[in-house]
Formats: sequence, structure tokens, C-alpha cells
Amino acid sequence: MSKSNSEYDLLVIGGGINGAGIAADAAGRGLDVVLCEKGDLASATSSSSSKLIHGGLRYLEQYEFSMVRKSLKERELLSGLAQHIIRPLAFNIPQLPHSRNSMLIRAGLFLYDYIAPRKRFKNSRRISFGDDSPLNAAIRKGFEYWDAQVDDARLVVLNAIQAEAHGAQILTRTECTGMRATEQGWTVTVRDNQSEEEYELNCKAIVNATGPWVADVAESLSKEPAHHGIRLVKGSHIIVPKIHDGEQAFLLQHHDGRVVFVMPYLQEFSLIGTTEEEFTGELENVEISQAETTYLISIVNLYFKKDVLQQDIVHSFSGVRPLIDEQEKDASKVSRGFRLEIQTKPQPMLSVYGGKVTSYRLLAEHAVNKLEQFFPKMGASWTNKAKLPGGDFDIPEELFKELVSVYGWLGPDVIGRWLNSYGTLSFDIVKGTNSLADMGVKFGHSLYQREVDYLCKHEWARNADDILWRRSKLGLYLDDAEKRSLENYIKQSYPVS
Repeated sequence: MSKSNSEYDLLVIGGGINGAGIAADAAGRGLDVVLCEKGDLASATSSSSSKLIHGGLRYLEQYEFSMVRKSLKERELLSGLAQHIIRPLAFNIPQLPHSRNSMLIRAGLFLYDYIAPRKRFKNSRRISFGDDSPLNAAIRKGFEYWDAQVDDARLVVLNAIQAEAHGAQILTRTECTGMRATEQGWTVTVRDNQSEEEYELNCKAIVNATGPWVADVAESLSKEPAHHGIRLVKGSHIIVPKIHDGEQAFLLQHHDGRVVFVMPYLQEFSLIGTTEEEFTGELENVEISQAETTYLISIVNLYFKKDVLQQDIVHSFSGVRPLIDEQEKDASKVSRGFRLEIQTKPQPMLSVYGGKVTSYRLLAEHAVNKLEQFFPKMGASWTNKAKLPGGDFDIPEELFKELVSVYGWLGPDVIGRWLNSYGTLSFDIVKGTNSLADMGVKFGHSLYQREVDYLCKHEWARNADDILWRRSKLGLYLDDAEKRSLENYIKQSYPVS
């Protein structure tokens, strides 16, 4: 081993939303933090969600009132802390004969409106659908309510940036392969999965935030049984050319009691999902099944005038949600809440079970609070008032005007995309440039060398997929030749050390 004896207070294992959130919270309280992720940030479940920050309207049916209330509070809070990547979105609920009773829906929406304070979201209401509606002619009535859409992978990256800004070290492509307890805490062996170099880290406490792998990691590293069973539930989505004009999303009710969202996505597409089915395969190989594809298409075609065909699908993705095992319940009814289990022997380790994107900040705050007994001098919680990197502006339109006034030569497409991904970090990307010639090679669509260099140097991007599917969604636009050109550039410019 060429490296050894790197000393930290806290090691966070897992670079999804919970791990990144905990790393940021802990670093901001004064702890020396290192985060290890065996792949890329948000490379698993945290980039495969429904892209929503929401209370979870359907969870009211399961009497999860406390969880919904807390999630709605987080929705309000996060939409102010990261308005560049989190935006309010109207959802229409069309009514068919098999739909839930209208009085039941109205009562649920009333609770949803008033269960938590809100300033950024409008009241729900009854609505009618006319002849110009994208829905089938038989659908005339429904409801509208509001939630928020998020770029889930960028939410993870921004938390990692925030953690690094407070002194944390972020190690991607770095896998924890073994650990042993010492008098001072833990000595953990890690392997750089690119260079295959192994070395040791020393820390006083560990957080296991590995999502679907949490139980396996807890058992393999600590040599003790996991405190909770994990139920793995796969959710899949498809992306098709947009099937309706307008900025609203739709919540479609199926006769099996589940719901499917149809959401506007990147101006040109519709995002459709999600499914819910038990998963027992390899976590490194999660893909949509034909049955899931058929399920989503059949529901959409039941409601919309414009039919969706399988050949219309331009992309699909699947993620496995690690839910706390409740064996007697159907997968769609298992709680999306979280549990934090802490062990003190042989040395402190906290394991994160469950959770969802909307509640990540609250989960992180609770997790770090639990660690206070081991770090009595750490600071107080702070993330409820700290804007995420790039979110330090008040009015998006004013930021757009500011970017246009100085860098108008970028064009509205680039500026608009940057505004919705980077916010004020856009100025860091373009600093020192005066024309498109200064942006370097154009790899395709609106992606220039300058942005690629920024992502590789400051956001831990290591290959084309990191940039095209997680730092952006430009993988939907670049062709195969353009993707190969990008991959070759990264390999040549940023070789593995």
C-alpha cells in the first residue's frame, strides 16, 4: 500500500443522496470527513428516481401522515435552497370510472394543501378538460395539485460540492474492501477502482449509506448481522418524445391502485413512470423488463389521445429502492420512511436504512445528530438555511438576464440549460471567455470543451456517461460518434493517475 494513516473523524461509505447529504452536514459542523463511493456520484438509485421533490400524495392512503407532513416541509425548504434544480410543477389528475372516489381525492388534496406551511406552491383545485386536452375525449373532469421536479443526480453532486467546500474529501471510484477496529476507531482498507491502488484510512466513526447494499455492507465489514432486512423494489421509467404540450404533469390512476406520472422533461420529452416490482437480481445490472415497459405504455395509452409505441422509447432507466422490509405488505405500500441504526461496538458505525430523495436533508441532519455523542464539540445543524451551490440567487429570470448581458454570445439554449443545472456556478464555467471560440471543441448539441473541463476538474466526472447522464442529460441528444469523441477527449485529457 502506497498510502496510509490518513486521519479523519468520519468516513461516509456511499455517494448517493444520503451519503452526500450526510457528508455535507457533518463537514459543515466541523468534522473531518471523507466520502468513498465505488462508482460515480449518484451512479445507482439516486439518479434513477422519478425526479420529484414531493410529499407523496398517495401515502396519505396508507396513513403515513407524519412522513407526508415532514416531506412537504422539506419540499418547501429545498425549493428555496436549490431553485436552479428544483422547480414547482402542476400535476393534473384525470378521472376515469376506475379512479379513486372524487370525494376521497378532494379530501386528500385538502390535507395535502394544509398539512404543512407553504409559500411556493399553489392550492389544489377541481379542473375540467376540454376538446383541446391531450387526454382521451371521454375524460372531462379531474383535479390539479402542485409538487416539484428535481434534477436528482445534480442534487447529489451539489451536496458533494458543498461537503468539499467545508473541507470534506470526496473519493469517487474508491471502494471500501475491509475494515478493522482499533483503539482509536476504525482502519479501513480502500481500493481505487481505476488505478487499482490500495491504501488505508483511519477514522473514528463510519456511516454506511450504501442504499440497496446497506445490509450487505454492514454484515461484510462489521462481521455482524444487519439490524434490519432490506426489501429491494425496482422502479423503472421510460422517456419518449413529448406526448402533450403544456408545462403540466399528469398523475394517472390504474385499476390496480398504483399511479404513473407523465411529466414534461427537458422541453422535448415526456418522462413516464414508475413501476414497482420486487427485485432479486444483481444490483450492478438493473434494467427495465418487457412487462414493465408494456405496463407503462398501456396506462398512458388508456388516458392520452396520442398513442405511445415501444419504438418511441428513446431511453429508459431503472433503480432499486432499499425499503425497510415489511413482509406482509405489497411493494407499493411499504413505507418510504427511514431508520438510522447505530452500533457502538467494537467502534461507532451508523447504518442508513430506507429513505427517499425528498427527505435526504432531514435524514442527514438526524444522522449527524446521532453522531454527536462521539463528537461532542461539533457544531449545530445548519443545512436548513444554507443554499446549495449555485442556488444563491432570488429570481431565475434576473439571473438569466445577468448571464445574457455578459455572455449573450453563448446563446439562449446554453444559458437556459446552464441556469437549470448550475445556477450561479455558470459564471465559474465561463469565466475568462469572450466568445464561442474560447469555449473549445463542441462535442454535440450545446456541450463545449469548457464545460467538460469544468465537470472533470470540479465535479468528479471521469467518463462520458458521468457527464451525459448524471452531470447533464445530454445523452439524449448526442449521437454515438459524438459520445465516442467525448470519451476519447476525457481519456486523453484526464488519464488515470
